[in-house]
Amino acid sequence: MGRYAWLGSHGDASQVGSLTQHHYGAIYEAMAVPAPARGFFLNTTVADTASAKALAGTIAEHFRAYNEEFGRITRRAALNFLAEDWHAAQNDAVARIELYEQRVSRALSAVAGELGPERSDVALWSEIKRAYEMLVARRPDSDFYRTFFNSVSRDLFGTVGVNTELEFCATNVGRASGAVPIRVYRVGGSLTGAVREILADLPFGAAVSDQDAAVHQISADIGRYFELGRQTGAPESIELIEPVFYRGLHAFVVGRLIGDSSITPLVIAFTNSAKGVRVDGVLLSRAEVGSLFGYARSYFHVDLPVVSAAITLLRSFMPRKSIDELYTVLGRAKQGKTERYFALHRHLSTSIDSFVHAPGERGLVMIVFTLPSHDLVFKVIRDHFGQPKTSTRAEVIERYQFVFRHDRAGRLVDAQEFKRLRLPRARFMPALADELLRDASESCRVEGDDLIVEHCYIERRLRPLNLFLREAEPAAAEAAIIDYGNALRDLAASNVFPGDLLLKNFGVTNHRRVIFYDYDELCLVTDCVFRDLPTPRFEEEETSAEPWFHCGPHDVFPEQWLQFLSIPAALKEVFLRHHAELLTAAWWRSQAALAEHAPTQPYLLPANLAAPAG
Repeated sequence: MGRYAWLGSHGDASQVGSLTQHHYGAIYEAMAVPAPARGFFLNTTVADTASAKALAGTIAEHFRAYNEEFGRITRRAALNFLAEDWHAAQNDAVARIELYEQRVSRALSAVAGELGPERSDVALWSEIKRAYEMLVARRPDSDFYRTFFNSVSRDLFGTVGVNTELEFCATNVGRASGAVPIRVYRVGGSLTGAVREILADLPFGAAVSDQDAAVHQISADIGRYFELGRQTGAPESIELIEPVFYRGLHAFVVGRLIGDSSITPLVIAFTNSAKGVRVDGVLLSRAEVGSLFGYARSYFHVDLPVVSAAITLLRSFMPRKSIDELYTVLGRAKQGKTERYFALHRHLSTSIDSFVHAPGERGLVMIVFTLPSHDLVFKVIRDHFGQPKTSTRAEVIERYQFVFRHDRAGRLVDAQEFKRLRLPRARFMPALADELLRDASESCRVEGDDLIVEHCYIERRLRPLNLFLREAEPAAAEAAIIDYGNALRDLAASNVFPGDLLLKNFGVTNHRRVIFYDYDELCLVTDCVFRDLPTPRFEEEETSAEPWFHCGPHDVFPEQWLQFLSIPAALKEVFLRHHAELLTAAWWRSQAALAEHAPTQPYLLPANLAAPAG
């Protein structure tokens, strides 16, 4: 059996360390309301203090109830995996995502009811905030408590930007203790022996269908990795995070290989079927593991006692992975948004460049801008959409919500929704600021020296595929156009049809993976009617400038795509050699048929969102 330990935040398996990497504060969504008057002095009574403590306790209790339910849903992933109950797993994924707002709403209702006419009393709320900090300061993952408090506060006061009197901010940095449970396996002279112990310790170890084959596959993959010279010597020990990471159809054992002078990530992926649990792959490179924990993936279900401690460990072998991204992919999306917001504002305070239009063609639905020195893009919905777009603002928002709840299959970027964002107007290029105020007036306005963005989406910045293909070396361009086809296949396998397949709507990551990021026409494959292009019967039909056959609102004609995709001439043959079947209605109909019965059946779009016309 592996030796059991608790790994502290400094990476020492012999003791519990104190956590770093916390910036507590204003919840993700937004940033600050015209803040109430500053500089007043509190004049509280004993009764006020008692009331503040009671209300602080009420909010903390609502978060505790949320966290317990979050944990119960998370732990069901292990049962769903063993039972092969993929539909239950998908329902739990949605339920867990929706749980946070439900609990915030309950807490808000309870607090507003107790406050009554004092619900807008800033002095009292500041006292509640102080009492809350004393209550939660030493609790594990106390930053989660602070973010929950900020969610309640922001909804109660309608905060725009950040109000330091009403919510926790990045300057209120605290330290919390915590650790992540790990198992340590000494390799010694027998890697296969250590691997066999690992399998025996897994909660589903007895269900592994062929233990010897699994041991051989894992040991061979690890041995091959070291023999190829990527590391200086064989691993001396294996450290694995005790809780298993579940996502969709897979279970992942996550840890690291410790060598004489190196740390190598280790992820073992398992799937389950009627034939039993089997090894699906072994990931050992930082690029592979980084992609698994990336922003195009759905959230893990993993029952970590202290999430921040696990993040410290994960960053020991993914040092370039941002904290906000790790919180998000571990299922703590709200905390991820908080971290992302404060990282943005720290960057704004140390940079001087201006917000500009993002590279690529201007969108008909969104105004997209970026800060060149940072790695994010901001997407604001236009007031009116250009032709031929027919979607409404509400439908666009619904589609982004759909992606938030859906299995992203590693091909849909995680678009985080922010509200009431406050940014310095002086940091915007004049043409961009003018366009936002003119063409997105429902979302943007000026308030003093700031530009207020009432609603937007923030995503990681990718290089648009059409630009990448123009700039890349031939080999890289060929690999990208092949992966573009692979992205369409992966999306179809999860019952997602992009709607608008133009290259400009796809981006290329730093790891050269092609990702889709334009969701305003996205729909389900099963909602589309994929048709073969009818054969003209007469010369008049063949030469007609307009369609001579009936075309329904959900009809799609893949045969027509190639002429509109604008694939560079030198790459068309490469695409056809690998993906010609994607241009046939028969292939897409087969995917629709599989999706109707596949265990990966996704969460359904709202009924009012029909598939776009082809």
